[in-house]
Amino acid sequence: MTEFNMKNAWRKDKTSHSLPEVFSSISIPKKSGFWRKYLAFAGPGLMIAVGYMDPGNWATDIAGGSQFGYTLLSVILISNIFAMVLQHLSVKLGVVAERDLAQACRDHFKPTTNFILWVFCEIAIAACDLAEVIGSAIALNLLFGIPLTWGIVITTIDVLIILMLQAKGFRWIESIVAGLMFIILVCFGYEIIISKPEINAILGGLIPQKEIITNPAMLYIGIGILGATVMPHNLYLHSSIVQTRDYTRDREGKKEAIKFATLDSTVSLLLAFFINAAILILAAATFHTTGNEHVADIHDAYQMLTPILGASMASIAFAIALLASGQNSTLTGTLAGQIVMEGFLNIRLKPWLRRLITRLIAVIPALIVTIIYGEQGTTDLLVLSQVILSMQLSFAVVPLVIFTNDKAKMGEFVNKPFLKICVWIISIIIIILNLYLLYQTFF
Repeated sequence: MTEFNMKNAWRKDKTSHSLPEVFSSISIPKKSGFWRKYLAFAGPGLMIAVGYMDPGNWATDIAGGSQFGYTLLSVILISNIFAMVLQHLSVKLGVVAERDLAQACRDHFKPTTNFILWVFCEIAIAACDLAEVIGSAIALNLLFGIPLTWGIVITTIDVLIILMLQAKGFRWIESIVAGLMFIILVCFGYEIIISKPEINAILGGLIPQKEIITNPAMLYIGIGILGATVMPHNLYLHSSIVQTRDYTRDREGKKEAIKFATLDSTVSLLLAFFINAAILILAAATFHTTGNEHVADIHDAYQMLTPILGASMASIAFAIALLASGQNSTLTGTLAGQIVMEGFLNIRLKPWLRRLITRLIAVIPALIVTIIYGEQGTTDLLVLSQVILSMQLSFAVVPLVIFTNDKAKMGEFVNKPFLKICVWIISIIIIILNLYLLYQTFF
């Protein structure tokens, strides 16, 4: 299909690049082997994987592991497979249409629809930011005894750090993310070794059980895990940052970019699966097996790890990993916020202003709740933030599926019939589960 026809497939022409300051800024070696190319494309996948292990996931994984042992591991596995498929679609949209998901919505839907999608997306980013703010504040409280209120205030300062990095180039941000992820991996590797989980029970937990659907309490946490795993803002983010690579913008170049970028995100999401599964396994091995099934929040988990496991570093490693997770999610949340506002509204705010607005939207409710309700309130707020994210998911997934299934927009890169069926099944499952979650939460 010619470039001209592809352009005609959109209601509006593309007006600007996504994240123009870093668009096509990272060179790809032309005549080189597989590994050098893979390393040049690697990076965006890690930034996506971060969203799959933010502090909101911790709350749902700990609750799932302490209450139901290893049973919900299968939910983490299924959620991760969904995520891999959806991030592949996100890569395709960014590379083929050369638009991020927000720009694609703006160029396809009518202004009213766009406005509604934008509002939902901003709510999701604020909910995500809320989880990061609370997660980082809890980690600071656990490690240094800083009161939660001050912890929340301190977390607003990371705005400045991120902006300094963004000015240095995109590879800097990717490197910091990779470094923080390495810290989280090391911490959980250590936790798994000392908690000595049963290998057979873990393997059994990876096979879906029917009680996940028949037991309402289990289903509620299961949907929470799904909502906390597949992140709506990641679909916007990935379709944009995949365009930071300077591949040749022709048929062959795009084909290669899709191949390597999908490989990058799939490998990174396997890492995210390991970390999420590790949190649940740790909770199951430490709390469920010792009869502490009421452990549902991060504070309790921190207090009880060392006495139960008898290792003085257990709680500290847990808190360090939490701090790294909160900081990492902040980085990617910032970028997603910028992409969404510029894509939907075509408004270009200075990054520091955009960041400050998003951060304040998250910080103010967190501060109010902490001052009025204290520690317990922040835990409830964390869980609520995951419910909000889960509800927003359909509004990001459905447009993505519509665009990548459309031959006029994607040309020869359109989803193959089998993938088309799979992505609609995934979308329908997500929509049904979210409607059920809404019903459970409010009635």
